[in-house]
Amino acid sequence: MKAEERGGFLSLLTGLSPAKQTMLVRMLSEEEAQSVDADWPSWAHEGQHPPRGDWSTWVIMAGRGFGKTLAGSQWVTSLIASGEPLRIALVGATIEDARSVMIEGKSGLLEVADGWVKAWHPSLRTLRFTTGAEATLFSGASPTMLRGPEHHYAWCDELAKWEKARDCWDMLQLGLRLGKQPRALITTTPVPGPVLKAIIGEPGTKTSRGSTHANPHTSTSFKRRVAALYAGTRLGRQELEGELLPDAAGALWSVELIERCRVLSPFPSEEGLGWGSEASELPGGQAPPRTPPLKRKGLFSSILIAVDPPAGDGTCGIIACAREGEGDRAIGHVLADHSVTGRSPEGWARAVAAAAEAHGTREVVAERNQGGHMVRSVLHTAEPRLKVRLRTASKGKATRAEPVAHLFEAGKVRFHGHWPDLEEQLRGLIAGGGYEGPGTSPDRADAMVWGLTELMLEGRGDVRVREL
Repeated sequence: MKAEERGGFLSLLTGLSPAKQTMLVRMLSEEEAQSVDADWPSWAHEGQHPPRGDWSTWVIMAGRGFGKTLAGSQWVTSLIASGEPLRIALVGATIEDARSVMIEGKSGLLEVADGWVKAWHPSLRTLRFTTGAEATLFSGASPTMLRGPEHHYAWCDELAKWEKARDCWDMLQLGLRLGKQPRALITTTPVPGPVLKAIIGEPGTKTSRGSTHANPHTSTSFKRRVAALYAGTRLGRQELEGELLPDAAGALWSVELIERCRVLSPFPSEEGLGWGSEASELPGGQAPPRTPPLKRKGLFSSILIAVDPPAGDGTCGIIACAREGEGDRAIGHVLADHSVTGRSPEGWARAVAAAAEAHGTREVVAERNQGGHMVRSVLHTAEPRLKVRLRTASKGKATRAEPVAHLFEAGKVRFHGHWPDLEEQLRGLIAGGGYEGPGTSPDRADAMVWGLTELMLEGRGDVRVREL
């Protein structure tokens, strides 16, 4: 529905010359100007309005800067304005994500629904409104939090990033049973995944799609810059055009393969904690374990940090890997992505040392090609006790990755948690030597390949590398 069809002040301005538009705006009183500014139906662009007719789930799947978060906050605000004492679930990838984006962000509810807000209780994860309505925060990593509470409506942000998307969505649906027509809104960038794909295919789902350029209120300079950087690439099609892309033809890793190998919690007692409940400054934003759970349980025979040093100020791939068992029964584990970008050699070396300490190891394997023996020197400067092994490969990155992809296909690798940047690079590695993922180099994926090669394949004749 276009602005002219919706009516309101904006449609009135549309038919006037620029000079008359300016004159009309200047004639508004302060109260009238505030009223016009708050007239969301007039300012919203195509794709931000709820679909007509009967629906149970509305998915806004669009590019960066499309206005997904603002549309979510405005939808919730319109529900609050009904005056009913509603119960609303706000679900983000983590509690912190939900708080910083859906509540406290520039387009969050504290800003958009300001006139209706009575109190915000961060410790209770609850936003209370003057109508008696309440909105409560939940994490897409903890389905148990959603077991029990009942809701009229739900707003789910970035579902594709949820650590336990299937379980959390199911628990949310079972509790979405108050009122005559419970509904859920999903605002997300279209990252491939089986849960989002299944939701979109359900009969009661309506989907709004759009690109970054569809939002007339997004900075023109931003649009121009990202178009110059990413137009025509798979990353651009996904992040800017809002396309839900299929796997690249010939990709060594597919969405389905990664999902099949993914494990979210090594033991039941670890649920919701991942590798430790303490937040701290660890490269890649990963909270370090107090003691790595599987190491503590004695199930890892080896843990190492794999490093793909950057060229210049690019990304240093830093991946924690481990091996469980020995011989033909060995299982490889991808524990975490601690990669960092834009660091000096001393900076990324300190990040490697921090990751090693967090995972309780001194073992490091690093590619020698970028920087030669400088790599060993800078790592020992950061932490003299690191045991650094440098490797040089005689094959290209994708070719070198093929045997590791076969380990995934054989069920011999466990992929812990969700690591979107790493997964995007893995899905961009093409059999035969190509790369179609984000950036010019799969630095994170290459580090993972080095780590699993060292732990699972080295010395077995699968991959030929030489140590210098």
